[in-house]
Amino acid sequence: MSVVFDNDAKTVTFDLAGSSNSSISVAAKVDVTAYGTSVYSNTFNPCDQSTFINQLCPVPQGTFAASGTQAIPGQYAQLIPAMAFSVPDISAIATIVLKTLDTGVEVACVQADITNGKTTTIPAVSYVAASVAGAAAIVGGVSALGAAAAAGAGGTGGAAATSPTFMECLVWFQGMAMNGMMSVKHPPIYRQFTMNFAFSTGIVPWTAMQRSIDSFRAATGGNLTADSVTYLRNATLVFADGSTKTPDKRSLFSDSMLNAREIVASVNGTSNATESVTAVIEEKVAGIKAYVEELSVPQANTFMTVLLIVACVIAGIVVAVLAFKVLLETWALFASFPPSLTGFRKHYWQTMARLMLQLILALYGIWVLYCIFQFTNGDSWAAKALAAITLSIFTGVLLFFAWKIYSAAKQLKERDGDVSGLYEKKDNWLKYSMFYENYKKDYWWLFVPVIIYMFAKGCVLAAGDGHGLGQTVAQLIIEALMLALLLWARPFERRSANVINMFVQGVRVLSVICILVFVEELGISQTTQTVTGVVLIAIQSVLTGTLAILIGVNAVISIIKQNPHRKRRKEAEKLNRDLDNLTPLDARNSLLMDSKSSIHSYEADHKRSYLNSSHDRHESTSFMNEPAHPYSRSQENLVQAAAPVDGSAESRHPTVPDVNFGVGKAY
Repeated sequence: MSVVFDNDAKTVTFDLAGSSNSSISVAAKVDVTAYGTSVYSNTFNPCDQSTFINQLCPVPQGTFAASGTQAIPGQYAQLIPAMAFSVPDISAIATIVLKTLDTGVEVACVQADITNGKTTTIPAVSYVAASVAGAAAIVGGVSALGAAAAAGAGGTGGAAATSPTFMECLVWFQGMAMNGMMSVKHPPIYRQFTMNFAFSTGIVPWTAMQRSIDSFRAATGGNLTADSVTYLRNATLVFADGSTKTPDKRSLFSDSMLNAREIVASVNGTSNATESVTAVIEEKVAGIKAYVEELSVPQANTFMTVLLIVACVIAGIVVAVLAFKVLLETWALFASFPPSLTGFRKHYWQTMARLMLQLILALYGIWVLYCIFQFTNGDSWAAKALAAITLSIFTGVLLFFAWKIYSAAKQLKERDGDVSGLYEKKDNWLKYSMFYENYKKDYWWLFVPVIIYMFAKGCVLAAGDGHGLGQTVAQLIIEALMLALLLWARPFERRSANVINMFVQGVRVLSVICILVFVEELGISQTTQTVTGVVLIAIQSVLTGTLAILIGVNAVISIIKQNPHRKRRKEAEKLNRDLDNLTPLDARNSLLMDSKSSIHSYEADHKRSYLNSSHDRHESTSFMNEPAHPYSRSQENLVQAAAPVDGSAESRHPTVPDVNFGVGKAY
């Protein structure tokens, strides 16, 4: 069935096809419901002169096809609001019921979704969102290359990326997509909006890939009867709110028309249709299944789809890094090679490892989600085995680095009294900084709650699939706890990063609160749900645009302003070089240094001398043990009486060094 309402001509045109076991005289009733409210209802006799429809007068035995046009009285046409022709993804249903004239028994019922051809699923939005994430990745990639370059040039490591980072952007997009996966009655306008961000979770429509996955499943114990791309292409999806999506739904109608397409058809209470009538396959979907199948990905193919997409991304990263390596080597053979790129030539494997680790961090939450979903809904033993192996690898890698960082921090704490070495020691910075580079020194450990947060979100969404209320409440608790942690700790080094991340987390909490409105058990009206969906779209769109602007601003800031951690290390190195040139009788101004130097901005450094007083406390790799830096082993005690470098202002008065010329008397 196809029904079209022309607002200019005030007419309804419909096409109806079906089959009947016998010839029947019928009366037809047309009902239109919008946002749960009946806006139009009309009963007519197809044999009357004013409403004559030849093919239904009477309904013939066997197959039939009928079409006709009905004029809509002005009083009914005025009931259809103007926004119905402009608001995308309107929630409206048209129903045609055929009843026998003599007994009034219902013999046929056809329902159809109504659409005006507009939708919030816009490819341009996906491209823009991907571009935003890509821009953040480029800025972060420059930082990673800078780290490698600095390492090779003898520097102190690369500067930390400014917020929003690639991971923060990608996790934000994943959050919007995961909102669309929850088992609630999303209004169509919001459900379609979340489809724009499916790419961030690895769900990409690719028919050839789906056929290959179907073949893999079939060979490893999978059942393709009702869960394959072929089945899905012929099925009509019925969502929790009653809206549908048919395989051939298209936007073919002008702004002045509303279109309805069939979702349910039964004629004369029988299924004995002839071969010329195509059977309608209905698939009731909700939660994760609804989200992925609307993107033409069968639910049993979900994990394998994400696995292959991520494999393609990893291959792309490896090829890009190796290609850049080849370019640099070729450059070095035929031209003068810039010293700033020497580090990358020596550390490109380390750079590649950092990129892989950052990808694992960014994908960990949705990886937990898809692996658990595969365990509970998959049918291929091989796919389940791959899910278990990859989840174990991802979790194992993160646990390993968490343990290594904890061990390094514990060792530094015992030896030096604080964990400044995680930021100041180049080796630690290059190995582990991607976990804590944006955090203050005292909150280096915050990456652990972040990993737990991502794991919990994925578990709740996958394990709670089909239980909307419990799923939403659990998500709200998780988001609220993370917001409370950020408000309490304010852990980011830059004040702007604290503001951005607290605001983003606040929007996440607000989003889950709004999703509570969609929970079926609460019985909230469709109109309220639709308004809430529009509000959600507005809030999330504004925040996405803000993140895009901030990425551009931060790209400029990263060029003209040095990262605080790197600035401190640079100043410390400069201080060390200056001290190296001093003599006992030429201390110059070293004892009167500005107490506001940023090397003292670490809180723990106020409690002790910046330079340790004992040679035994320095590591073998420390600059303090180099022959050219005998700061803590002066045999003549030439600087023993001098004030400490980071002492108070009152103690910073120059004193004459105690010099012994070997005549038994000090001068």
